[in-house]
Amino acid sequence: MRQCLALLLLVFALPAAAQIYKYTDASGNTAYSNQPPNGTKAETVELPPLNSVETVVPAAPPPLPATQNQNQNQNQNQNQQTAATYQVLALKDLPQDEALRANNGSFTVGVAIEPRLQPGHLLQLIVDGTPYGQPTNIPRLQVMELERGEHSFSVQVLENQRSIQQSETVNLTVQRVHVGRP
Repeated sequence: MRQCLALLLLVFALPAAAQIYKYTDASGNTAYSNQPPNGTKAETVELPPLNSVETVVPAAPPPLPATQNQNQNQNQNQNQQTAATYQVLALKDLPQDEALRANNGSFTVGVAIEPRLQPGHLLQLIVDGTPYGQPTNIPRLQVMELERGEHSFSVQVLENQRSIQQSETVNLTVQRVHVGRP
């Protein structure tokens, strides 16, 4: 039984030890093959051994005393609370001191946010005091078919569907072409 198993393993290992042949074809191009070509002088290519790296499992850090664990947990909680606030949260790509021309009422609003949006946080556009569209993690918000006139815009950062921060409100007049019928 052992001999059959050893023979079977050798048969499966045979393709892994196959030779590679280098030759020049009729057009003068260098070609490589796993079978020597008929009627052409072919050289056997000797490949260098494969590089391998042994993985090393890092040792676990020693356990901290109980007082250090409590201090570390308090520091982590404080860091999480400060990470929830953003130093910069504002709407951008909107005109200042002039109306926005959007003939079909559709345009894009950019969001400037620093630091980057944290995992689990979403941006919600607020138009005229009510949520507009679906919350997203992309800082480009699309407004579709908004009526002409004066509108207010802001953006909220949501965590678990709860607002944790809101930008300043930007007031803007949207202009659309009105085609009157005679």
